[in-house]
Amino acid sequence: MTKCMISWSSGKDSAWLVHVLRTRTDVAIAGLLTTINEDAQRVAMHAVRTELLEAQAASLGLPLWKVPIPSPCSNEIYQRIMGEAVRGLVADGFTHMAFGDLFLADVRLYREQQLAGTGLTPLFPLFGADTPLLAREMIASGLRARITCVNPKILDRSFAGREFDAALLADLPTSVDPCGERGEFHSFAYAGPMFRQPIPIDNGIVVERDGFVFADLTAPTASILQFPNQ
Repeated sequence: MTKCMISWSSGKDSAWLVHVLRTRTDVAIAGLLTTINEDAQRVAMHAVRTELLEAQAASLGLPLWKVPIPSPCSNEIYQRIMGEAVRGLVADGFTHMAFGDLFLADVRLYREQQLAGTGLTPLFPLFGADTPLLAREMIASGLRARITCVNPKILDRSFAGREFDAALLADLPTSVDPCGERGEFHSFAYAGPMFRQPIPIDNGIVVERDGFVFADLTAPTASILQFPNQ
């Protein structure tokens, strides 16, 4: 079996990626890798608090590899930091890294180019998915996610903090991809068949920063649980 690292964003597509790969007999998921804004101590782009990220990893039963990056972060600095992380993965015996990309060919090509010759082979198990169908399949499976980030140039700010459910899909403008693949929105997955148990969350406040609208998800007081080893 290949030793595989998941490129983990904390969102629904990453969660679904874990679910799909766990049905395969040729892949052993051995960790989650997430870039962290080192100043804010939040998941880069999604702005999810690290304590919620850690709760996800605990509920998934997988080790978490946090890669701190500065903010702002130039492409040169990002590539240097990620190059160091990739070398660390290869040294630890990882052979593959899986991504939850759905249909953006340029993003896939970039990842393939960055990993070429490193010793890590990229996997794209969800690529080419019919995203309207995929979104409905995720919801029907029991996957639960909350919208953490909205691009207000594309989608109304009122979607920040909403549940990723059938009602949300019905309310999305036809120009918006149902999975938010073009960056229209990002999510935080907190329950579903890939998790041992749900992660309690509250929406917190909604803030606008750097041109995006964020629902600052929080854990209810004393609710970040220590998940038992199973």
